[in-house]
Amino acid sequence: MVSVNSVTVSFGGYNLFDNVSFLINAKDRIGLAGKNGAGKSTMLKLLAGHQSPTKGEVTIPKDCKIGYLPQDMTHQHGRTVFEETETAFAEIQAMQARLDDINHQLETRTDYESDAYMKLIEDLTEINTRLDIVGASNTTEEIEKILMGLGFERKEFSRQTSEFSGGWRMRIELAKLLLQKPDVLMLDEPTNHLDIEAIQWLEEFMETFGGAVVLISHDKTFLDTVTKRTIEIVNQKIYDYRTNYSHYLELRAERKEQQENAAKNQQRIINQYETLIDKNRAKASKAAFAQSLIKKLDKMDRVEVDDVDTASVRFRFPAPAHSGKIVITAEHAGKKYGEKQIFSDANFIITKGEKIGLVGRNGEGKSTMMKMIAKKIQFDGTVQLGHSVLMGYFEQDQEEKLNLDKTVFETIDELAVGDVRRQVRSLLGSFLFGGEDIDKKVKVLSGGERGRLALCKLLLEPYNLLLLDEPTNHLDIKSKEVLKQALIDYEGTIVMVSHDRDFMTGMCDRLFEFRDGHVKEYLCDIKEFMEIRKVERLNQLDLDKSGVKAVPVAEKKTAGTSVSSSDFEAAEKKKQQTQIASQIKKAEEQIERLELEIKTLDDKLAIPASYEELTKDPNFFNSYNKLKKDLETEMAKWEDLSSRLG
Repeated sequence: MVSVNSVTVSFGGYNLFDNVSFLINAKDRIGLAGKNGAGKSTMLKLLAGHQSPTKGEVTIPKDCKIGYLPQDMTHQHGRTVFEETETAFAEIQAMQARLDDINHQLETRTDYESDAYMKLIEDLTEINTRLDIVGASNTTEEIEKILMGLGFERKEFSRQTSEFSGGWRMRIELAKLLLQKPDVLMLDEPTNHLDIEAIQWLEEFMETFGGAVVLISHDKTFLDTVTKRTIEIVNQKIYDYRTNYSHYLELRAERKEQQENAAKNQQRIINQYETLIDKNRAKASKAAFAQSLIKKLDKMDRVEVDDVDTASVRFRFPAPAHSGKIVITAEHAGKKYGEKQIFSDANFIITKGEKIGLVGRNGEGKSTMMKMIAKKIQFDGTVQLGHSVLMGYFEQDQEEKLNLDKTVFETIDELAVGDVRRQVRSLLGSFLFGGEDIDKKVKVLSGGERGRLALCKLLLEPYNLLLLDEPTNHLDIKSKEVLKQALIDYEGTIVMVSHDRDFMTGMCDRLFEFRDGHVKEYLCDIKEFMEIRKVERLNQLDLDKSGVKAVPVAEKKTAGTSVSSSDFEAAEKKKQQTQIASQIKKAEEQIERLELEIKTLDDKLAIPASYEELTKDPNFFNSYNKLKKDLETEMAKWEDLSSRLG
């Protein structure tokens, strides 16, 4: 469908790509991979026809329709959400206008036998056939389905696009692309402005999408779900892997190991040649032999080891200060903006060491709850912090609140106190700010660099409560993995909002869902929650089609029975009990693992030789005591859950 033939792209004498070629076939699902600055977005622009190569060509057939969603774009105003989305059907609208004109002519003209009249009839037949093929009769239904899948509500269809944030306007652009049903869909970070449910809907849409897809994303789960082929851009070349992102990482590691081994073997041969040349070049009888070796070296194709980017954020959160067992208590908490009730009557308790995820669609109140906990806004009810709670708050737009006129170093240095003051350069280095970077003004930093700097500020105090609102925005996949491990190892309490499922997997003890004005607790991980949501959405679609009033999953009974409030309560209680039982099982597995680790160490400590070996590590007893502390925490969690399993 799209052919890249010997393409070179140069900027200021530097080649971004050098003589690369590949083919995009019908129904391909391709993810572009490579470190930041490798040229992924540039490649997407070339494929979409928005940029021309320095050499070579990108061939796109005339009848191939390209749909391209860049990271940043200019949005049109002056229309409602529905009207703007409807512009996706410009071709249909033009054909319908032409159809109206033909019908009018056929009604008014009398030259029935003329060639011009017969041509009108031929055009009429052709246009009607084309309208049937593109599904012109159900455009309204298609628009509603796509907009609602991307998170819009019907009542928002009539609102002006200018009333929405940039993220929501980007969703409108994505909706228009999906409705146009292009032959090749090219997406640059399409999940940046989508919540978890909208991302899951987009994945399901991609399963049935008839064209090819080429995308860039830092969402590992999205890449693994959607793509079946990965094209890596590295060292001005490309490598084509017929697999998804996770498997590509394994194959790339194997390729790099093979390159390193080949380079070592070649270097041994080169060293041998150079030794022989040095020995024999001065001897008249061996001069010809030495010259032949020199020629062999000159002709030798040197093995190149790809420069894979290994730089990533690396850090650990400082040990948190001691806090009371109860960290946050919410009672009848709610928030209104004018007449709009965001949510009401939220009641929950968060205890020391818990990791809580706030989930739900955009606009349902997740960030609002974070601001309520941080006492940034007024609200109804109470949200109370516990004894000795020291809170660190990473806001969704944290990077925008940095002082643009300060340097990177000044931003951290002015907040650092005590021993941290002497470690500012080292701390910034762990967030990839080294050398001259620390003297850059904040205003010249990229979005990703500002996000890293804002995250770095959280390490300046021994906070025992972290509020993290979309902390992975602008982070690459490797940096997300480091941050995730640091949060898993963190001994304090975390309340987090994130739309990255891979980041949240294995992280949260409980989830609070914000939906339809209420806050509901789920005792499960993000994968199980998404399965629950998927089932409910599919059931809702079935009910919508049949015209039956929707009933929540928890209220559903067998066919033919009525649903009473007591039935609902019983079903709800059963679901909660199942979730608690699942959490108990996980706690028991953790307890068993920790007890085994502690017993193994105890057995070794009982043997003088192994005791001496173990205690050579100055951090051994800290790690040993942490295992015991973790065991106590899991035992307390198990007791609490068991008491709730009635």
